[in-house]
Amino acid sequence: MKVVVQRCKEASVIVSGETIGHIEHGLMLLVGITYEDTEQDVRYAADKIAGLRIFEDDQEKMNFSVVDVGGQILSVSQFTLYGDVRKGKRPNFMAAARPEQAEKLYELFNARLRELGLVVETGRFGAMMDIVFTNSGPVTLIVDSKQE
Repeated sequence: MKVVVQRCKEASVIVSGETIGHIEHGLMLLVGITYEDTEQDVRYAADKIAGLRIFEDDQEKMNFSVVDVGGQILSVSQFTLYGDVRKGKRPNFMAAARPEQAEKLYELFNARLRELGLVVETGRFGAMMDIVFTNSGPVTLIVDSKQE
């Protein structure tokens, strides 16, 4: 499981011209799931993200997590994180999980974040989405459950 974590001032996801998810201050997550992922990967990634100390204290040191600052999460499924571009010009998505498996794990991931006390807004699984956000810092990290 790969998750691109971006600290943001605000974020929205739009489907067919309609805003279906919006947060103020928190984390924008692009969530990629591979066919090898399990519930253990989901728990690892969610717990790691909820605890990441990437928000600044009054001395501008990254000492607070999204939970600590009362931030929110915008979580968007992103199978293209498993696109392999090493050969040719067109990405190969063979490592991405099949939609049935990916959707189940994506929902479990979001549920785990909610269990940890976070407000979680989401995109629409499998839909064409427009994401609008203001990256704060910028701070962008990648959490990969296979590289623990």
